[in-house]
Amino acid sequence: MSYNKAPSITAETINPRVKIIRYAPCGEIVKHAARLEQEIEENPASIPFQEIIYCNLGNPQVLGQPPLTFFREVLSLCDNPALMDRDEARALFSPCSIRRARRILNSIPSKDTGGYTDCRGIKCLRQVVADGITARDGFPSTADDIFLTDGATSAVPYNLTEDNGWGLEIFEVKRCLEEARSAGLTVRAMVVINPGNPTGQVLSVTNQEEIVEFCRKEGLVILADEVYQENIYAENKKFHSFKKVARSLAYDENDLTLVSLHSVSMSYGESGRRGGYMEVSGVAANVKDQIYKVASLTLCPNIAGQILVSLAMDPPKLGDESFESFDKEKEQIRSSFCKRAKTLEKAFSGLEGVTCNKLEGALYLFPRLHLPSAAIRAADFEGVSPDIFYAHRLLDATGIAVVPGSGFHQASGTIHIRCTILPDERKIEAMVARLRAFHKAFMNEFRGSQQVMNDLRR
Repeated sequence: MSYNKAPSITAETINPRVKIIRYAPCGEIVKHAARLEQEIEENPASIPFQEIIYCNLGNPQVLGQPPLTFFREVLSLCDNPALMDRDEARALFSPCSIRRARRILNSIPSKDTGGYTDCRGIKCLRQVVADGITARDGFPSTADDIFLTDGATSAVPYNLTEDNGWGLEIFEVKRCLEEARSAGLTVRAMVVINPGNPTGQVLSVTNQEEIVEFCRKEGLVILADEVYQENIYAENKKFHSFKKVARSLAYDENDLTLVSLHSVSMSYGESGRRGGYMEVSGVAANVKDQIYKVASLTLCPNIAGQILVSLAMDPPKLGDESFESFDKEKEQIRSSFCKRAKTLEKAFSGLEGVTCNKLEGALYLFPRLHLPSAAIRAADFEGVSPDIFYAHRLLDATGIAVVPGSGFHQASGTIHIRCTILPDERKIEAMVARLRAFHKAFMNEFRGSQQVMNDLRR
């Protein structure tokens, strides 16, 4: 019997849309870091460092940030409800955590965390999220507008103004829209990340109002990625949701379609739990039915993530037994992060040919590199962009893994890298020392090459 020996799937036959996907934070730099990590394990003497410092992802707990006790207690009790009936539970868990776990379990039809739920998430937990949004914004939200999700992700298609603290210029957005429409594209939505990734800026209310007015005029949906809303460090900045801004301008569901995203990954460090929500407002019932249908394809979001989102939107209040410890833990994480951000910001700003805007929010710095022309030619010779060239050299010399700015569609003619701020003080110190030594050697090497070229021209 004959049969076809050719493989069913090859790199040539894979859907071309799959092949063109690029996700820079987990791209070639990280793959190379994994190879170096294996080399360290197998032949440590061959590598000039003994640890890879991953600054490519916002992955707080892997990088050293401790989890919040209240969150973990409630999760533990929900997964092991029999613990609540044991005498030692009162010594191990706060009364606040026990009460919350009982309430959550009673809201689950099966009274257990191991089964499927409604594809939008458990209704009682969606109501908790809606109530939290209402309390935050001062405008009503309903459980029917909430879809609990496995995390939240999106990307931005326009340039921000670096010289203006990464502010958004509405004329730039108009230019992008006109350019896209001239190319025959149908633009349906505008994505806004606030606080910003990778730039770390917090939009002003004026900026947000301009965006709302623009999207309303042009008939665009606002997709508001607000996953860093708890990560704000500038004293003169405050988070305002796009829903709050739109409602403050007296625009309701009939005037504007708005989708808001939030998760427990960044603000609370629970990245691996994959807990998030999507609030959908201003869409017709038959459109929401289609969103429901798409959500049902995954059956349901994971229950641990659903529980954590409800806890994030309804944390311990003043008077609850867990309030003081919860508030203290959150403030310790925030203040420690702010201190480390300033250390890293100062280090980048002190490097020759590097400028770095002050961090206002989120988890990243996005310094700009002004590299010698010889370095740019060397990158071109290797067939890569200058930011990728620099990031590879940095990784090979120091073990520091960053994300090339080209992965975020940086403005033409600029060179950036995105660097996650580490929760571990020891790693920050080690990183800064390695970074300074590498950058000095890099600049000297290519400045020397430039001088040789200049001498030859003479």
